[in-house]
Amino acid sequence: MGSVKRLLAVPWNRHVKKGLKQAYYISNRLRGDSAQLTAAKDLAPAIPFVQGDLVRVRSREEIFSTLDPFKELKGCAFLPDMYQYCGTEQRVLRSMRHFMDERDYKLKKARGVILLENIICNGTPAFGECDRCCFLFWREEWLEKITK
Repeated sequence: MGSVKRLLAVPWNRHVKKGLKQAYYISNRLRGDSAQLTAAKDLAPAIPFVQGDLVRVRSREEIFSTLDPFKELKGCAFLPDMYQYCGTEQRVLRSMRHFMDERDYKLKKARGVILLENIICNGTPAFGECDRCCFLFWREEWLEKITK
């Protein structure tokens, strides 16, 4: 079963999912439906995050209100493994400006994406365990700065 998922992952993500997303966003624009973006704007931080800041990961409900049907906000996916950190306090490792997208081997700009200390991906259900230890990408809207 895992090999079939891996075999279908590239064409699914590159063609089918991309087309579905485009259709979804076009239909929302035509209807004037912006509930997801309004929820994200309401949670957007006023002060940018910097290395060493203490943050609280927002609750499942707050984060879920910002996600589209593909469980993404502005192209950043909220993975099932990330739910375990909801409501916890974490420390900011850095705010991202660029990253290498290995799907098309391009250096891409990132705005509003945060890396948290010691929070890494251990794999996905579709592909199984991974020992690479990549940092999970967190949108600023999913985090709340703790001031002490």
